Amino acid sequence: MRSELPPGSESDLEAVAFGADPGRARLMPAVDARSAWLRAVALGGQGHYGRARSELRAARSLAGPDRSLQSLIVSTEASLLRQLGWHRTAAQRDGAALALLNGVSSDTDSTAARCDGFTGLAADALGVGRFALGHRLIQRCDEMLDAAGADQALWRQHIRRQWVGAELALGGGDARRAMKHAQAAKELSDTGPSVRHRVKSSLLVAACFAASDRLAEAHSEAREVVDQSARFGLIPLRWAAAMLLAGTGCPNEIAAASASLIFRRGGRFYQP
Repeated sequence: MRSELPPGSESDLEAVAFGADPGRARLMPAVDARSAWLRAVALGGQGHYGRARSELRAARSLAGPDRSLQSLIVSTEASLLRQLGWHRTAAQRDGAALALLNGVSSDTDSTAARCDGFTGLAADALGVGRFALGHRLIQRCDEMLDAAGADQALWRQHIRRQWVGAELALGGGDARRAMKHAQAAKELSDTGPSVRHRVKSSLLVAACFAASDRLAEAHSEAREVVDQSARFGLIPLRWAAAMLLAGTGCPNEIAAASASLIFRRGGRFYQP
């Protein structure tokens, strides 16, 4: 997955997609599939769903024979859908992402892509109430991460696995187990490069506090997520934190304002 961006350019995009500067408005242009994918990840984190989808279409057209990168691109399509509640449609894309890896030998890139596919499918299953399936799928990711050992390049996959573990436990009513996963994600993200991953991990901690009826702590953590996501331009996370506050006795106008901004940026929430 080597990029052909000029020296320093890919690191700039990495800093927005998976690093310390997630809210940057002006992004380096894409010159290949990987840079287009990084732009899509960055834009999705900011809630620019329409622009992110355009970048993913460009990335697909440029990806060539690199099936690990192709798979990551399709998994990202699924992630954007899932964030907006389109779990069944997302599951189709996650399944397609995994199918692209049939016959691909295991290395860091393919393991990252497979883990993204399985954690995505687990989250999709959770979204439609299929908790047992979600647990089986996340176990597949665990097996691959265990086999990879201490591969530092898979930091993102380890965090995402803990996110989905927390969400599955919350869905099953096990707030204590959920908190263990959320705290593990927070510890991993606190030592990692990504501000966005730290903020989302804090959001899950807030949700676990709420599920444990520790509302003062839930509100404090969620307000911090609202502030941090506003500071770094992470509008989807700001919306989610504001929704958590509103659902636990703290009405606010932030959720509606964030949802309106997401809509203007091309995001369409699923309406059952």
